[in-house]
Amino acid sequence: MIKAVVFDMDGLMFDTERLTIQAWDYAGEKLGFGKMGHMVYKTLGMNVESSRKIFIEEYGDKIIEEDLGEYSKEFFDRYFNEYGMPLKHGLMELLDYLKENKYKIAVATSSNKETALKHFKRAKILDYFDVIVCGDMIKNSKPAPDIYLKASELLGCTPPECLALEDSPNGICSAFSAGLIPVMIPDLIEPTKEIVEILHDRLLNLNEVITLLDSKCRL
Repeated sequence: MIKAVVFDMDGLMFDTERLTIQAWDYAGEKLGFGKMGHMVYKTLGMNVESSRKIFIEEYGDKIIEEDLGEYSKEFFDRYFNEYGMPLKHGLMELLDYLKENKYKIAVATSSNKETALKHFKRAKILDYFDVIVCGDMIKNSKPAPDIYLKASELLGCTPPECLALEDSPNGICSAFSAGLIPVMIPDLIEPTKEIVEILHDRLLNLNEVITLLDSKCRL
């Protein structure tokens, strides 16, 4: 029986992966490296520490993380102030459904806690979540199972009682390794054959999660 739903954040709840491409393009040009948005595809689902290693492999230690972060923040702040948080289709409907039906709700995001809380407050959804686990709260980044094991532990549920919603292959591997029920709603990257084989389901949007949960014969 499903007792809890665990959400990824970027690319799943918020349409921020495409924004990150634009932000890193902007930051890369400001720093003289040229557009760096392609790095999103190499670091999708990873926390800051793991992403840093990928950037150093690509650009060497010439890349200064603080400068990259500062220019990226400049881009994001300007966008959010003008347009607000870009919510994924069906997010609010799903959150309301989960609350009404007494599911526990968690977030397992590779973003750091400061960024996650800012996003939730901008979107006015912070109060929906019982548990928030971020990339700077665990040792090993996705695709390791750490973050999902921590989320299910804090929820007081066993992993098989938790549905994990993810948009990235790294996230799906993390949830599957932790023993949660992995459901993918692809954003930037489509699942490979190997990923499809470990999925419980692949959906088009968050609205379809409601149908999935209502369909007792499938769960």
